[in-house]
Amino acid sequence: MPRKPSSIITPDEILTSEFKYIANTAFQANEDRARATSFYLVTFGSFIAALVSAQLDLGPGQASWLDWGFSGLFVALALMGLVTVLELARLRSAWFESVKAMNAIKEYYIARHPDLAEAIQWRSQADVLPRRLKLTSVGFLMALQVAFLGGAALGVGVFFLVKAISGTVWFLPGIVSGGAYFLALLEGYRLTLK
Repeated sequence: MPRKPSSIITPDEILTSEFKYIANTAFQANEDRARATSFYLVTFGSFIAALVSAQLDLGPGQASWLDWGFSGLFVALALMGLVTVLELARLRSAWFESVKAMNAIKEYYIARHPDLAEAIQWRSQADVLPRRLKLTSVGFLMALQVAFLGGAALGVGVFFLVKAISGTVWFLPGIVSGGAYFLALLEGYRLTLK
């Protein structure tokens, strides 16, 4: 005689487990966005603090090498800003996909139990579901913060590069390149979320 399974998993249990898993992935995407931003801000701040606290006694020919070094370090910070902005965009997309999946389960239950529609406010309807790119979201504000610091880092890097090459202090190339990089980072964020 065939043995009967001691417990049969019902479709409701499967969907409940799936909903919990998806909710956890949405939560994790938010947590990861905060961690990515915090890591960049701490790295940026630590680097600036180290530069400010460094007491350098340079000879006449050593200043040029220091300018090259600062340029390289600030450009590296700017590139870290690019990676962080792209991470933030990807994590926003992952969060959005999790929300869509949770809403699909909600809609499934509402179709079978219409009385649930009153209790579930956040659903798949276009007027209720948040947009991928929402300029007032915390995720966008994090990206804005990182893009600003990335632009500043590139601008300072270009300033030191121009100083190392020409030996003169000229701010305009740094300001222009930093501002352009800031806008490029925001555009990269926007395009990644399309």
